[in-house]
Amino acid sequence: MASSADLYQSIAGAPDVPTGLPLVILLTGFTDAGNAVSGLIDHVHATTGPQTLVAFDNDVLLDYRARRPVIVFDQDHLTEFRPARLELALAHDALGQPFLLLSGYEPDFAWNAFTAAVVGFVDAFQVTAVSWVHSIAMPVPHTRPLGTTVSGNRRDLAAAHSVWRPRTQVPATAGHLLEYRLIEHDVRVAGFVLLVPHYLADTEYPDTVLAAADRLMIATGLVLRMDEVQDGREEFLTRVEEQVHASEELTQMVHTLERRYDAYMAGRDEDDGDGAFDERDLPSADELAAELERYLANRRPGEEDKHG
Repeated sequence: MASSADLYQSIAGAPDVPTGLPLVILLTGFTDAGNAVSGLIDHVHATTGPQTLVAFDNDVLLDYRARRPVIVFDQDHLTEFRPARLELALAHDALGQPFLLLSGYEPDFAWNAFTAAVVGFVDAFQVTAVSWVHSIAMPVPHTRPLGTTVSGNRRDLAAAHSVWRPRTQVPATAGHLLEYRLIEHDVRVAGFVLLVPHYLADTEYPDTVLAAADRLMIATGLVLRMDEVQDGREEFLTRVEEQVHASEELTQMVHTLERRYDAYMAGRDEDDGDGAFDERDLPSADELAAELERYLANRRPGEEDKHG
């Protein structure tokens, strides 16, 4: 059995870390509807200058055959191997405020040891609060703001931002286990689950990245530069609207989702909402998802496609 010390290597020459920083956790894995987490990881790495403090060992934590790394083949030889990365880093927001960032793949193995290691880092750096985000597909329309379910022990955030509060059993992620153990450890934790339109779950949906960043900024007080993601948003939504409006069936499907969403939002203060996003009585979204996927994947020649 792996111990927490076997999971990672501290990086020589890593910067000194002030105590009392917030920790942001971004782990890809079980679900990542709309590429919310993977898209935000890429964006945060590009804009916050993270400096690696600890690198986790893929040979201990990663199932290579389930999530194969990329290797580059150039005509007749191999030129580059790109292993997956799971790291703890020191980053700085747009105002220069430091924060800790745990980002990368969700471990396949040794969850208990991984969780113990992260709790150890939280203690060692005297982390003030932990925030994490992931996304799931739901039968909601893209024409309404992305909703959020909030977990953790920060009741102020749950009261202000949690639009769906079911009592249910769900497949656990490493993020869930981290949240559970950190709360046992009396750490302030907020987990945000983005409710992403199910027919856009397999696309690179800019709204999910913007919403994920927004929730983390609310929880931490950090300021993240999101201009580049915002710039791609209108183009993406325009393409989606073109496809929806070109089909009466797709238009009716979105209108049905809108009616159910609006009815739920109007009455959610009086109802726990357990059935609000039930797909019963809704037309199947298979055709919509397939059409959108084909449309977004097959652009006209010469068109620039950064986000779809």
